[in-house]
Amino acid sequence: MGIPKAVDVEVVEEAPFRLRVPAQGDMRVDGVVFTSHELLPDPAEDGSLQQVVNVATLPGIVEASYAMPDVHWGYGFPIGGVAATDVERGGVVSPGGVGFDISCGVRLLTADLDRSELPIERVMDGLDRAVPRGAGSGAVWQLSGRAELERVLLGGSRYAVERGHGEDRDLERCEDGGVLAGADPGQVSARAVERGLEQVGSLGSGNHFLEVQAVDEVLDDVAAAAFGLAPGQVCVMIHTGSRGLGHQICTDHVRIMDRAMRAYGISVPDRQLACAPVESPEGRAYLGAMAAAANYGRANRQLLAEAASDVFERVTGQRLSLLYDVSHNLAKIEEHEIGGERRRLCVHRKGATRALPPGHPDLPPALRDAGQPVLIPGSMGTASYVLRGVVGGGAFHSTCHGAGRVQSRKQAARAITGGALRKRLEGQGIAVRGASARGLAEEAPEAYKDVDAVVAAAEGAGLCRAVARLVPLGVVKG
Repeated sequence: MGIPKAVDVEVVEEAPFRLRVPAQGDMRVDGVVFTSHELLPDPAEDGSLQQVVNVATLPGIVEASYAMPDVHWGYGFPIGGVAATDVERGGVVSPGGVGFDISCGVRLLTADLDRSELPIERVMDGLDRAVPRGAGSGAVWQLSGRAELERVLLGGSRYAVERGHGEDRDLERCEDGGVLAGADPGQVSARAVERGLEQVGSLGSGNHFLEVQAVDEVLDDVAAAAFGLAPGQVCVMIHTGSRGLGHQICTDHVRIMDRAMRAYGISVPDRQLACAPVESPEGRAYLGAMAAAANYGRANRQLLAEAASDVFERVTGQRLSLLYDVSHNLAKIEEHEIGGERRRLCVHRKGATRALPPGHPDLPPALRDAGQPVLIPGSMGTASYVLRGVVGGGAFHSTCHGAGRVQSRKQAARAITGGALRKRLEGQGIAVRGASARGLAEEAPEAYKDVDAVVAAAEGAGLCRAVARLVPLGVVKG
């Protein structure tokens, strides 16, 4: 299916960094895009605005069909899309509102090292050997079979820690304590299991990476102190998800829901929005499988973090400490106030990050006063950010998840060769390990929006607050 165009979608600027698409036709709510006109994708080339409109037609949707400053075209939902449906009032769940890389997310670790003390080439050589990556199999953790994989699907990071891959403190610094409740391995197909058996503790390909970074600038002294960040400090950022298992689960359940919609009297403007009522057998089956994939993704990042920490310990004598781990591709059942009433909602965040405010009861005590850390990777060779949730943040406590693409991978690969990009990055003092030439070219910085502008828009819209800006020292790519 080609990318839908949105040349006729009406957009009204109602406040700085807040654009509204008024409801019309089959839309049940307005669309709201937290961005500027400068960051908005070209509607003649990118159909994400039309996707905002399409999502607004879903049964049970409340408040608005939201999009973040990094919005761009995706499968069904735009990437950067947020939508909540009322569970008790016919609200649906749509796999397209989560995406194929279920629980794709970011983990940030810190070292008790200043960048001036870091032997970057030796560290990068160690990471090059220790981090499996690429599109196929190969992983840190060799599972014994389906029975052990099911324990991963049920237990996530918690099970990994129980098996000696990490420490209890790690779980306090993970969204949901490292395990999403409600996982049902029985809803995971044999093909998904086959794809997942040999990938726990692997980076994958595409935009996934492990990056050694340094704190370039602290922007919120109080929150940075609470998070344990200081200028010049070395960090490691890991961006990956549930790999082939999550992709297969999305594929399987889109097909199931596409067949089931007619029985529920549901019609959608795009078949990629295939959905079913949250409380239906199909809805519950998807959520159970999705939670299983989420736990897989969290265990995956847990194993990669341990591998990176082992390298740091061997080379520098210092282990890494987890700051936070948060997903940006999930649908979660949450309670929010709608029209003065607490309601149970299915909140889809696709390429969007949960951003809980200070004082929220779901935050661990050590982070409750500062608010939830939000981890925003930039494009390769550019800055990344640590943000925090704020009181009054909108879109069900959500914000952006990265810079957001402006070029397809094919377009990016035509614009620059991998060899030229590697030479440029190394000229900037960024060590590059293990990337294929094609994979590097596809992830060139020019293929993405300016992450500084995206973060400024998210902050300007009142969704979050910037805490620290990080810059890359070395990158491991698939």
